[in-house]
Amino acid sequence: MFKTRPERVAPTVPTTRTAKSAHTRATVLDTALAMLREQGYEATTMRAIAQRAGVSTGNAYYYFPSKDHLVQELYLDVLRAHRAAADEVLARGGTLTERLRGVLDASVDVFSPYHSFGAEFVSVAIRPGAAANPFSEASREARELSLGIFEDVVAGASPAVPSALRARLPELLWLAQLGVTLFWVQDSSAGTVRTRRLVAGASPIVGTLVRLSRLPVARGVVDDVLRLTASLKA
Repeated sequence: MFKTRPERVAPTVPTTRTAKSAHTRATVLDTALAMLREQGYEATTMRAIAQRAGVSTGNAYYYFPSKDHLVQELYLDVLRAHRAAADEVLARGGTLTERLRGVLDASVDVFSPYHSFGAEFVSVAIRPGAAANPFSEASREARELSLGIFEDVVAGASPAVPSALRARLPELLWLAQLGVTLFWVQDSSAGTVRTRRLVAGASPIVGTLVRLSRLPVARGVVDDVLRLTASLKA
């Protein structure tokens, strides 16, 4: 009788290469983020990033095809910090006005260390097709992370936001936050106090408009706004 050969066990794939690759990517990213904070966008080149990170320029490009992708990673890093800060604000409850103001103030707080090159960041982000453009496919993770914050702002507000607005309001608030960020970029006042003033003044206006949307006389205007925003996405 023939003896059955023992089944061969596939060798375990070593994870050393994968771990090294992840470490290299993290090193390049951390180096790039530090240089962007220290030097700004224009002064931070892929070659300089590679030199400081101790890798070849080609290796740096392998992980990040362009500086735009690094800016996108920085944006994600800031948004994660905003998410954490917003959670603390929202845990306190409150009205829509209070929650919105707290979350917008928190966004100014987390963006503050990058004010020196905010204009450069925006100039990259507004380019159609750029990875850092908030409306691009590459920015889906960042966009959904930020939208999630405003979904929570609306969902936990007391009194409850009218059902007709509940689904669309988070996106409108996210767009408003982008507007606040643009204002903040141009704000040269000490401590960006004008941006703080804008947030403090605009938040109650939003809260009042949402309350008025319950009235029949204002419902038609609300419906017009919702239809307009929906048509822009079509």
